[in-house]
Amino acid sequence: MPIKQYNPTSPARRGMTTQNFDEVTTKKPLRSLLVPKRRGNGRNNQGRITTRHQGGGARKFYRLVNFGLPAGTVAIIEQIEYDPNRSARIARIKEDNGKYHYIIAANGMKVGQKIQSGEEVPIENGNRLALKNIPVGSTIHAIELQPGRGAQIVRAAGNGAQLMAKEGEYAQVRLPSGEVRLFNLACTASIGLVGNEQHQNVKIGKAGRSRHLGIRPSVRGVVMNAVDHPHGGGDGGRHRMAKAPRTPWGQKTLGYKTRRRKNTSQFIVRSRHAAKRK
Repeated sequence: MPIKQYNPTSPARRGMTTQNFDEVTTKKPLRSLLVPKRRGNGRNNQGRITTRHQGGGARKFYRLVNFGLPAGTVAIIEQIEYDPNRSARIARIKEDNGKYHYIIAANGMKVGQKIQSGEEVPIENGNRLALKNIPVGSTIHAIELQPGRGAQIVRAAGNGAQLMAKEGEYAQVRLPSGEVRLFNLACTASIGLVGNEQHQNVKIGKAGRSRHLGIRPSVRGVVMNAVDHPHGGGDGGRHRMAKAPRTPWGQKTLGYKTRRRKNTSQFIVRSRHAAKRK
């Protein structure tokens, strides 16, 4: 679905684009699936800023999305909704017993469509199955890393992974980054691509829109004083840095490995870096 263009009525509007909300069918979320969302402003439980350049922004409620529909679920899509907490759209589904859920909306989902989860459900857009029951070559999203844990990866707008092969107890899945990874065949996934695929093409256009999203200004290290940043200092001229680029705390940023959790390396068949070099 194409993104919406603005007429250049001001310098900020020139080139500005916004999402197309034609697929969204209601502006009113279900109150029983909303919880208040406290603003952390990038701070941890001690009040210290651990993620910089966050704060302010529009007030919003968190939608309780069900990332692991239990087997045997049969529901009808009632609405496609906007979610301020994620790039993807969400679908409000209703079971026969009257129970509601929010799920990640797949590309092409329509109001009135039946959604199923289980062993012998059809291979149709939005349905949820174990990897062992999904044909090789299928496009999938919302994949579990551990059986029963609920979907943890491939949940952002426009994303999709491909089921490459099955061998023994594991399936090979090519992720959006190009990485090929092993997943237990008991892990579940949803069929199809995540919707709102044009999200990445939206141009913010002006600083105010970033502030509404809760993104605060970022200042370059080279314009700071030496006391504030490893890149700072100097006589005001445009000089190259004597050392390799670093974070404000002195850690190298280019070509420096930051991955700490190595206990999952055994499941990586082909790294995303190798995929880019090809």
